[in-house]
Amino acid sequence: MKYKKIGKILILDKNSPTRKEDKEYLESLLGKYNVESIVKVESISGQMREPNLEVLIGNTTETIHKENGCYFKLDLSKVMWAKGNNNERLRIAKFVGEGEVVCDMFAGIGYFTIPIAVLSKAQEIIAIEINPNSYKYLLENIKLNKINSKAGYMRVNPILGDCANEIQNFKADRIIMGYVKTTHHYLKPAINSLKKGGILHYHETVPEKLINTRPVERIKEIAGCREVTVLNIVKIKKYSPGVWHIVVDAKID
Repeated sequence: MKYKKIGKILILDKNSPTRKEDKEYLESLLGKYNVESIVKVESISGQMREPNLEVLIGNTTETIHKENGCYFKLDLSKVMWAKGNNNERLRIAKFVGEGEVVCDMFAGIGYFTIPIAVLSKAQEIIAIEINPNSYKYLLENIKLNKINSKAGYMRVNPILGDCANEIQNFKADRIIMGYVKTTHHYLKPAINSLKKGGILHYHETVPEKLINTRPVERIKEIAGCREVTVLNIVKIKKYSPGVWHIVVDAKID
């Protein structure tokens, strides 16, 4: 059985033959994995990345998940959780230098924002999210991890809106573009808001044979006369047959 455990909820693989009618089996899983609900996520769709979820057993889809010393409250019927991106969230948090201004363009519930705030010495993290449900949990997770209260100021600045528009109000040392499929449409406002010598973390889904070319070419085209230095190209996970979810770390002068 393929599954993911998020807090007190077990997510079965969408291809699992398990049904609501398998009540005795589902009840045994509740005890085995120490969870309160078992669900299936059939699909994630749209710009808002909204789940199509079936509850197999249990009464709640809201939980608190702990990862890398950070707490994330979320409702799996309303927002997605990419468990396979755990290493990438930790990698980026360790990258961030002391005193940096960081912009998380697709903040969600704080997937990158919260680890950066908890594990780094960033001066400010601007977290932009367009989905009101995700934004609600972003606010809750800032409080849950006591980020602004410990700092004594708005160390994480949460913004509800379209990141293509909102990011134009800021200049950042580091910009995270942790979204896929249409991320390249947001490269221009991102690069325009990146300080000279700043670091861009650009995510893309790309055919394996184009991993070392297409994402970099897209960055360089938008950067224009600014010099682009590729620091890393990291494979995060297989997205579909022959296609990878990757991230390019690029310094742009």
